[in-house]
Amino acid sequence: MLIQIPKVLNSSQLSSIQQTLVQAKFVDGKLSAGKVAALVKNNQEVSMEPQLLQALNQLVMGALLKHPIYQQAVLPYRVAQPFYARYTAGMSYGWHVDDPVMGTEKSRYRSDVSTTIFLNSPEDYEGGELEIQTSFGHKLVKLQAGDAIAYPSSSLHRVKEVSNGMRLVAVTWVQSMVKAPAQREILYQLRSTYERLAEIIPEEDESKNLHIAYVNLVRMWTEI
Repeated sequence: MLIQIPKVLNSSQLSSIQQTLVQAKFVDGKLSAGKVAALVKNNQEVSMEPQLLQALNQLVMGALLKHPIYQQAVLPYRVAQPFYARYTAGMSYGWHVDDPVMGTEKSRYRSDVSTTIFLNSPEDYEGGELEIQTSFGHKLVKLQAGDAIAYPSSSLHRVKEVSNGMRLVAVTWVQSMVKAPAQREILYQLRSTYERLAEIIPEEDESKNLHIAYVNLVRMWTEI
């Protein structure tokens, strides 16, 4: 399931993030890649400067984790600190699948859902689309600044070459409380439906029964 999450970041937050990134030191993105990914990865990432990353994370992750669509669709359990990536002309990230287990030895987590948050306008660069292979074909994603896309980390995906300008994104991963993508999709559909029914017919049995079904499926499928 691919979920577009609109307006994760507002214009004020984006302005602060962009100003911070102007001052940031970027290093070769291959430094954070595994052996296979390093063969196809050609971008730059903000170096691990604790104070700078803390300021960025408070804005970006603070907003993402509070977003209701992210909470409902992803059901986050363990969330990774994001990487802040820059792509300039000629840079890309070839076809790859994200590592199944990430983190340090003391804080491992399973990568269930990958999320890309777009930090600048699509008019700022040419190319640079996130391309995701799905069971329904390839999906090209190039969103407005502040929007995000969440998709299964098991998906084959790439970032197409930037031909002009600069692409700025934050990328993070999460271990979901519900491991199976199909189960997360069912839960998201059920929740969206019962919340709508709760607005229209809150006292009807159909609304209450659907809520009970959702809650008990979460209980059945949760792995924590």
